[in-house]
Amino acid sequence: MAATVTSCGAGRPAAAPTPHPSADAPPGTAGGSPGSGTPGAAQDAGPGHDLAHEQALPGTPGWEITDPGPDSAVEGFADRVSVLPGEPFGLHVSTPAPAFTVSAYRMGWYGGARARLVWRREHVPGGRQPAPHVDPATRTVLTGWQRSLAVDTAGWPEGAYLLRLDAEDGSGRRYVPLTVRSAATAGKTVIMSAPATWQAYNEWGGHSLYNGPTGGLATRSLKVVFDRPYDYDHGAGLFLVYEAPLIALAERLGLPLAYTTGVDVAREPGLLTGATTVVSLGHDEYWSPEQRAGVVAARDAGTNLAILGANCCFRRIRYEPTDLGPERTVVCYKDAWAQDPGHRAGAPATTDFRAGPGADPESSMLGVIYDGYPVDAPYVVSSPGHWAFEGTGVAAGASFPHLVGVEYDRVDTAFPTPRPIEVIAHSPVVCEGRRSHSDTAYYTVPSGAGVFASGTMRWVETLDAHGPGGGSADHGIDSRAGDLVRKVTENVLRTFATGPAGRTHPARDNLGAVYGTA
Repeated sequence: MAATVTSCGAGRPAAAPTPHPSADAPPGTAGGSPGSGTPGAAQDAGPGHDLAHEQALPGTPGWEITDPGPDSAVEGFADRVSVLPGEPFGLHVSTPAPAFTVSAYRMGWYGGARARLVWRREHVPGGRQPAPHVDPATRTVLTGWQRSLAVDTAGWPEGAYLLRLDAEDGSGRRYVPLTVRSAATAGKTVIMSAPATWQAYNEWGGHSLYNGPTGGLATRSLKVVFDRPYDYDHGAGLFLVYEAPLIALAERLGLPLAYTTGVDVAREPGLLTGATTVVSLGHDEYWSPEQRAGVVAARDAGTNLAILGANCCFRRIRYEPTDLGPERTVVCYKDAWAQDPGHRAGAPATTDFRAGPGADPESSMLGVIYDGYPVDAPYVVSSPGHWAFEGTGVAAGASFPHLVGVEYDRVDTAFPTPRPIEVIAHSPVVCEGRRSHSDTAYYTVPSGAGVFASGTMRWVETLDAHGPGGGSADHGIDSRAGDLVRKVTENVLRTFATGPAGRTHPARDNLGAVYGTA
């Protein structure tokens, strides 16, 4: 492939994932002291809380939404993407019901329950918020909703949360995602959530960074805001499909974990200092230059990177504020970058990282590069003796149907490619008639850091593949593929958690054998 994008599907439309109050509140909102409510089992949690203890606690069944009700029954958003333990945030909720309940569930393993109730507030007065409006210049969906409830997170352990909104008349239920982030990451495996990507695909109000009312690019948004609910997965955004399965596995393994988001990494230089590993999850497409610089600096200081998806770090974005706070707007003009007033004022073009002006292909960080969409293909093991496959029992040529998709990456030395790099799975694909390969690759750098890239977007969701494949399973993926992905992911996370992986597991370059590349 040439140094310009020739892959199929580079301009793809959004693809939906497989489903699975304070006293000074504005008029019509709930009164009472901030954060007052019913606690869960561990109210002594907070900064310095022992996550190993948290991971061992029993979970709370019944957190899943199975009957969401009509779209307008209840929905909302948080006015912060993340907070530190003990920091307050506001909930902005719209419901015609007279009252609603908010339940904060920390997501994890919890013996298979996958969530624990940490906090609950009942009988919050409801109210229907105004209909959204669209900014004519950028086609950004704006709500202007008033705050319904202020929540104090004192006693909430670090982690990924889903707040569940239940209309008390029984008419509907929705989620609101939130990260209670870690103030420091030294010695930890860092779970880096990707809310900018969730927001890019969010079509709530009729517009995303992909689509508008016409269903195409002509009416898409140029900017999207976090000040609105998510339409996917009953308000959970892309979290349940592309992130929750990895969080459950990491917590089940009992690894020392830290939690953050790409927004936080962009805002806080040095946040990743001393981290053993940074984990990018299943769909992590939209990055700011600041986030990328932070992750690369961590790698170059010895922090391992685990890229457990595909199409990672593809779009370059910029954050801007809204009335609710900083970093609440995701700006990505894409091919219309020359129209961006921010770029005219000197900011980098918000287009693909590999595209000009200021081209900086993502492969220099990932080892692999995005190559196309859509595909559905078997995953083919090419280096079964690699340490990542230890304990899987696979042989060369072992094939796992449907594991490669719907987007995929490959090693392509037409772009900047770190060396030495090993391709350990080399899976033939056909993308809109073009033959190519999806690659799982591993490279190491002089700092000792190791970088593992799965090469397929279905990696994280396959962690939950159990039982037979076929029509009832996500993408037809079966438990055999699930067993492989769970074991490889465990091997990678456990090895990376011990320190710079390249010192004990240096990459052995094999591009000559795989691609005939010197």
